[in-house]
Amino acid sequence: MLTVVVVLKAVTEIALLALLGQGLLALLAGASAPQNVFYGVLNAMTLPVRRVAGWITPGAVGPRFHGFVAFCILASVWLALTIGKIKLVLGAAPA
Repeated sequence: MLTVVVVLKAVTEIALLALLGQGLLALLAGASAPQNVFYGVLNAMTLPVRRVAGWITPGAVGPRFHGFVAFCILASVWLALTIGKIKLVLGAAPA
């Protein structure tokens, strides 16, 4: 069970860093960010999470904020996995 939690936590961390990198690159590149190759790679990595964020949010929230919502979702998942990992490790420790 610990292995599953560690792998899921690693995948979540990769997605979080990809979202962070995409946001920073968008700030640095400005309007030409979609033409950037690395931005396209990060966009492909984060697309599934942003689609879930778009599906969860109501219609009043524009697509511009889906990245932020995706980041909040991933941060919550990461926190839950970290707490789960701590409980598993402390539970497996000899008394």
